[in-house]
Amino acid sequence: MSSEDPFLEVQADVQSLLTQTRHLFSSYLRIRSLSSTKSKSGPSTELLQSRAEVTSNLETLTNDLADLLDAVFAVESDPYRFGLDVAEVQRRKAFVRDVTEEVESMRIELQSSTGGGGGGLPDPDSFHDEDEDAYEAFEHQQQQTMMREQDEQLDGVFRSVGVLRGQAEDMGRELEEQGVMLDEVDTLADRVGGKLQVGTKKIAEVIRRNEDTYSSCCIAVLIVVLIILLILVIAI
Repeated sequence: MSSEDPFLEVQADVQSLLTQTRHLFSSYLRIRSLSSTKSKSGPSTELLQSRAEVTSNLETLTNDLADLLDAVFAVESDPYRFGLDVAEVQRRKAFVRDVTEEVESMRIELQSSTGGGGGGLPDPDSFHDEDEDAYEAFEHQQQQTMMREQDEQLDGVFRSVGVLRGQAEDMGRELEEQGVMLDEVDTLADRVGGKLQVGTKKIAEVIRRNEDTYSSCCIAVLIVVLIILLILVIAI
């Protein structure tokens, strides 16, 4: 997968914003819990500001998740065309689904909260208990989400290690085969070298013999020529 994959870039932004939103939501629950026991005149300014920040982040996350979902649908029919496999598409779908569920959970909690006591509302202590329960539930859900993400990351690491191990085994077998081939090449080279040396010696011997034969022939021819010349001189 390319490092410039738009999905991965948006996913990184979503993960960063989700982490920030979790902290803001935790702070919101704590502020709401404290304000419900201390104030009877309505939600505090701090609580309203905290809730507005969480709401804004949730809206941004919702828009980003919609873009990610569209991207998943676009590649789902033919992932290999985009350089992906089925497992990666499923991972992306699971990521969008999990984050969407967490965002909706926080949104529902925001919509169901009233932020403080007063008038005909129940006793403030009951709000405190409900807020504590909601906070604990959110913390538990956050821990479950983190554990699920860690499990997915570990699964990815295991798959990568398995692929690397398979590649290492293939490379080891290829190296062994190449070592055997090199040994055979060395043996053949030694044999060819020996034969070349024997052939070279034979050729040198033939050349030497031929040189001696040619010299003898030349001497014989010269002697015959000298005899003929002497006969001619005497005859004249």
